[in-house]
Amino acid sequence: MPMDAVTPKTDLPRADGVRRPSQQEAEEAVRTLIAWAGDDPAREGLLDTPKRVVNAYREWFEGYGEDPVKYLSRTFEDVQGYDDIVVLRNIEVESHCEHHMAPFLGKAFVAYKPSQAVVGISKLARVVEIFAKRLQTQETMTAQICDAITESLAPMGTAVFIEAEHQCMSTRGVHHKHVTTITTQFTGVFKSDADLRNRFLRMCGENT
Repeated sequence: MPMDAVTPKTDLPRADGVRRPSQQEAEEAVRTLIAWAGDDPAREGLLDTPKRVVNAYREWFEGYGEDPVKYLSRTFEDVQGYDDIVVLRNIEVESHCEHHMAPFLGKAFVAYKPSQAVVGISKLARVVEIFAKRLQTQETMTAQICDAITESLAPMGTAVFIEAEHQCMSTRGVHHKHVTTITTQFTGVFKSDADLRNRFLRMCGENT
């Protein structure tokens, strides 16, 4: 359910059947985790930590209260005969993995070939941000971004490339730093035309 102008940020829509805990309940959960980690949530330096953490979570996961389709609904048909691809490079990706709730950070590259109309370029970046600000896997997020653009704009083709470093791998577990994950999704002409697909990948910095 999209968030409209009168919906307060403290009452964002949730997934079906999920009750949003109160601020107080969320802060108490943070105190529990602090105690579980071995510290005293009542000591001076940690007194305001639960509130800070909950406020940070509200910002990190605000994508649950946004509808990406809304940002793609206004298009422009007067493009003076432009018939090539539109590419956005180096869109910042700041997300959290759904398995460990650890951050993964990287860049997204998004392209589409318009069939009739184009959309404001900032709206494409906003779509990436909306899906990133949810608990995610990189694979799912890549597909969701591609699907949203394809279903909303009906372009001749869509391409999404994401490269990110996952802190669930670099700061825990195997502790392998500087390892990045690349995911891609192609539809339409980007899937059927290898030359066009490779042209997009070169724009992403990939050698083909």
